[in-house]
Amino acid sequence: MIVEERIYTLHVGKTAELVKLYETEGIPIQSRILGNFLGFFSTEIGPLNQVIHLWGYDNFEERTRRRAELLAHPDWQNFLKKIRPLIQSQENKILNPAPFSPIGGGK
Repeated sequence: MIVEERIYTLHVGKTAELVKLYETEGIPIQSRILGNFLGFFSTEIGPLNQVIHLWGYDNFEERTRRRAELLAHPDWQNFLKKIRPLIQSQENKILNPAPFSPIGGGK
């Protein structure tokens, strides 16, 4: 298993708006297509005005296929038009769990 961490830094004061849009529109679309939704978080200490979400995939190829399907979906494209003005920057990481990790580690 791999875990994708997606970090979005938002314009000041836009966190609540983005969280609400994700809850009502984004997560329902993403969960259907991407599958293994692990969590959604916002920051309170450290870098502020950030939201982070985690997605699990069997491997990088599955992630690539599912992300392509998501990007091609018209509902997702409409959703992106709503959230892009709220986002200042984005960072993605692919995390490989250690063998002893409870999330996708060894058996």
